[in-house]
Amino acid sequence: MERREEDMQPYLSVIIPAYTEEKRIGKTLEAVYDYLRAQTFSWELLIVLDGPTDNTPAIVADFAQGKAGIRWIDRRQNRGKGYSVRQGMLAARGKIRLFTDADNSTDMTHFDRMQPLFEKGANVVIASRDAKDAPTARQAVPQPFYKRFLGNAGNLFIQLMVVPGIWDTRCGFKAFSAEAAQKVFAAARMDGWSFDDESLALARRSGYQIQVVGADWNDAEGTHVSKLDYFKNIAEAVRIRWYLLTGVYNRPSEAMDLSKVTIHHT
Repeated sequence: MERREEDMQPYLSVIIPAYTEEKRIGKTLEAVYDYLRAQTFSWELLIVLDGPTDNTPAIVADFAQGKAGIRWIDRRQNRGKGYSVRQGMLAARGKIRLFTDADNSTDMTHFDRMQPLFEKGANVVIASRDAKDAPTARQAVPQPFYKRFLGNAGNLFIQLMVVPGIWDTRCGFKAFSAEAAQKVFAAARMDGWSFDDESLALARRSGYQIQVVGADWNDAEGTHVSKLDYFKNIAEAVRIRWYLLTGVYNRPSEAMDLSKVTIHHT
């Protein structure tokens, strides 16, 4: 029996979480799709809509029309970026599963630097905007001073509590092997911005070495991160640390029944 295209495991899954992104998602989808079409490996593009209240769902549906390899989850309830990435990583089918931001701050060509590491057996590869992680890291369009200050201060605390040795845990361009993605995101619990820190902590807990490539990063207008979120992240770092110490991650997490999730495709 001939296998249908949708039943085949692609080499790469690209997951894009999206909330209210009507002003940015179109250009990002075009850039990611153009990159993927130029590759020799098989791929899928999976957009996870996090209960948007604007025109984002219509833009995604219109873009996907007539294009193979694009799927999307149109969730009407807003659950947070962490929940959306977790849902996408578990619903994806790729041998490698990469999540990237809807603002395209780290463009898809960075996967060219990641792929050789996966070919050599890596399970987790992340991009970093900090030269202390990777000498080639560069913020081509940097964040405002207050974001850099709060981010750097928060990162020192996050290193102390959760992920020592990684100076940029929040760059939204991370890739996991299918095995690592299943193990890490099935155990994860953070629905908000701290999911990045949690995913790296869980990767290390599972014995995966985290490899890093430098990001050529551009700060994009329209971020959903507020000043208050930086302080929430501190509290959530303590929470992650507590979960690690008390064995919470050894217990079943909230079930994410993907059989009840409608995944649209054209």
